Amino acid sequence: MKAIKLTILTLLLAFAVQGTVSAQLLTDLQYYRAADQTGLNVFETPKTTDVRFDGVRVRIGGSNTLQFQGITQSNDNDDVFDLGPNFNLATSNLDIDVQLERGVRMHLRTYLSSRHHSQPYVKGGYLQIDRLDFIQEDFLSDIMDKVTVKFGHMQINYGDNHFRRSDNGQTIHNPFVGNYIMDSFTTEVGGEVYFQNNGLIAMVGMTNGKLNQNTVNPAPGALKTHVSLVGKLGFDRQINEDLRVRVTGSVYHTGRSARTYLYAGDRAGSRYYNIMTDSGSEFRIPRVDPGFNTELTAIMINPFVKFQGVEFYGVFENATGRTRTNPLDQDNRTFNQYGAELLYRFGKTEDFYVGGRYNLVTGTTVAQEEIDVTRFNIGGGWFMTKNILTKVEYVSQTWDGYNATSRFSGAEFSGVMVEAVISF
Repeated sequence: MKAIKLTILTLLLAFAVQGTVSAQLLTDLQYYRAADQTGLNVFETPKTTDVRFDGVRVRIGGSNTLQFQGITQSNDNDDVFDLGPNFNLATSNLDIDVQLERGVRMHLRTYLSSRHHSQPYVKGGYLQIDRLDFIQEDFLSDIMDKVTVKFGHMQINYGDNHFRRSDNGQTIHNPFVGNYIMDSFTTEVGGEVYFQNNGLIAMVGMTNGKLNQNTVNPAPGALKTHVSLVGKLGFDRQINEDLRVRVTGSVYHTGRSARTYLYAGDRAGSRYYNIMTDSGSEFRIPRVDPGFNTELTAIMINPFVKFQGVEFYGVFENATGRTRTNPLDQDNRTFNQYGAELLYRFGKTEDFYVGGRYNLVTGTTVAQEEIDVTRFNIGGGWFMTKNILTKVEYVSQTWDGYNATSRFSGAEFSGVMVEAVISF
């Protein structure tokens, strides 16, 4: 009942604000990535806009996703759920985006329904500055034509996977149902500065390295979290009418932390439910967390090529780290992730697509297991409108290299997923 009241109050407040700021319910905001089909293959927000600022504008948006899961699973120890075909929990987001000034925009996302939390909670938000007119009209305009500044308690811009991943109810930009096996996602307090010019992309950022914020110093002798650094360098250009090429390289580094969250920061959970678990609490499986809890350096390279309707997206990721406080994890360990997606989008406005994804993670666990985790996805989708998407896929995943006593020894799952998405 408390969650229902909070949701109703949030919606009423949002619409009340909309009505009192002399704003309309608008899709067009400056320097903004659309939450519908038109936001496909938009990565960093562009540095050009044809939207005029004529006062504060409030945009209320949201997204809803429901899945039908028909998956079977097994392992050597036969200690996991017996799964049957049925519907998963519906997930929903509420987005509030506000154009505060020319080139100044706020974003706030709230998870209304998610796997891990029983009531609505804020995922995060940020302030994005693309112009400095609030200081003086056209102040440093030559610089701000190329520079963007973001800061807040926000999802960091490490790699390109997060532009194509499912974020709780916001799943319309992901061509498949699940995210990558080693899913890089964290929300931390910090800032990022972008430079974009003639296809060149550069970004540097710094965060406090904390998912859960706290001003209390750790006890004497306990690890204290230091700042984390994030950076990106890349190239993205429409070569001609038919061909677009993008390549980026990203890095995330934290040298000392009480707990790192880059691969364990998503509170929404996996899009495949009740996989390889005998309880409902392990909501991130079948993802793999390398378990680098105190030191981590991660590098991701992402090529993207789109020629007419044919689309390729690739992932190479290397993560190295350790856990200072664990006597079994004193030497650096390494995990590698490989991914490749090949899609064909067709129809008058590319409303249909078919394709496949291959994803492989290899690495050394704390228990010194040399593991390989492999997933295949084959499927397609139909944009019934620019706000409504239906996906169908066949998915198969296997775990190899785990000890005989592990739940993942000889583990595998496979089956069909159907996902319906509304996003606006």
